[in-house]
Formats: sequence, C-alpha cells, structure tokens
Amino acid sequence: MKTKILIVEDETIVALDMKKTLENLNFEITNTATNYNSAINSVRKNKPDVILMDINLKNSKDGIETTKKIHTIEKIPVIYLTACNDDDTINRAIETNPIAYLNKPFKIDDLKSNILLGIYKEKQKNDFFQNTSYISIGLDYYYNYDKYRLYYKKLPIKLSEKENLLLKLLINANGDIVSFEKLIGELWPSNIISNSTLRTLIYRLRGKLEHKLIETIPMIGCRLISKLKVNKGQ
Repeated sequence: MKTKILIVEDETIVALDMKKTLENLNFEITNTATNYNSAINSVRKNKPDVILMDINLKNSKDGIETTKKIHTIEKIPVIYLTACNDDDTINRAIETNPIAYLNKPFKIDDLKSNILLGIYKEKQKNDFFQNTSYISIGLDYYYNYDKYRLYYKKLPIKLSEKENLLLKLLINANGDIVSFEKLIGELWPSNIISNSTLRTLIYRLRGKLEHKLIETIPMIGCRLISKLKVNKGQ
C-alpha cells in the first residue's frame, strides 16, 4: 500500500512540482491544498499518512495554526517545509511535535527519508499501544487505565500517588471542569488542607505534562484541555 501524502503549499507551481516528484517516488498524493480551510477539508475527506506543510500560507492562517487544528481532528505526522528559520517560528513549530522541519530549498532525498522515518515512528508507536488499553490525552501523552501509568510516546512518566489520582479525576471528567472543592474532597477525604497544597499538586502534574494539557480556571477548578480518545486493546 502506498503512503498517502497531503501537500499544503500556497505556491501552485511548487505544489504541482512536488506532487509529480513524490508520485515518481511511489507515494500517493491525496490533495494539494493552498490554505487553512482547504487543508482541513482535505484531511476530513481523505486522511493522509503524512502532511507536508508550508508555514507561510498567504491570505490564510499559517501552517502552524493549520497543523494545530488538524491535530484536534487526527494526530497525523507533519513535516514543515519553509524558508522561515527564526527562533520564534521554530519554537512555535516545535510545540506541534513535527517529525521534521526542512528549510527551503531542500533536497528531495532528505524529504523522502524524513517521510519514511515519520511513517516508521508512527508504526512503532501504534505497535507499542496496540495490545494496551490506554487513553490519549493529547500531545503524545497516553494514560494506561489498566495499569494506571502515564506515558509520553513510549516513555513511562513517574507519578506520585496524589498526582496519579488527580490525573484520573481529570480524565474521568473528559474535558469538563472539576471544581477545586471536589478535587480536595477526593484527594484528601479525611484531612483539612489549604488551597495552596492543591495548587502545588496541580502545578507538579502540569509540569509533567509540559504545562500545556491542564487548564486552571481561577476560583473555580481545572480541566484537561483536550477531549479524550480511548483505545481498548484486543
């Protein structure tokens, strides 16, 4: 089966040239999208295995914002192709966990090898989890709800007993806000503790999730930012 690739590039001639080159290398091109909306629609219509994403998209949200939106639909590996190499752009791109960041002009051999490497890494990740009951909580973090263990990609992350219980409470809420009052009652049912103790616990857990997956609502509670995707192994 051929690897399916979506090209997101606002320069039509560049996109068509890339399409022809990749087809000659035995890849299947699902579409050549030129902007945010066409890229999102393409993913929904015909899911690719890999996305080649230009960062500068004229008259549109840029490629990084496009990738963020796509990842709320499907966690598809992305390779950025760009002339931008400033620190701010690179740091924004890193937050989306791309499999590669290639500066234009690039060698086609480099592009091919990064596509194949991305497919291999994705297969390795899927193989690791295929016989495991887990929950994807976003940004390549997974929670095994049989063994109560947190993973980043395939790497286990050590949690304290309270951190583990806090994470389970947030997972069970599936993106809804859990009040501070409920958290204190569940985490310390027999003790009177201060709000600062809970804040410290939340801060520690957020740190182990890169401070990106838990949202705190002042005076109210906190929640997991992403809706959860459950996979039950066979």
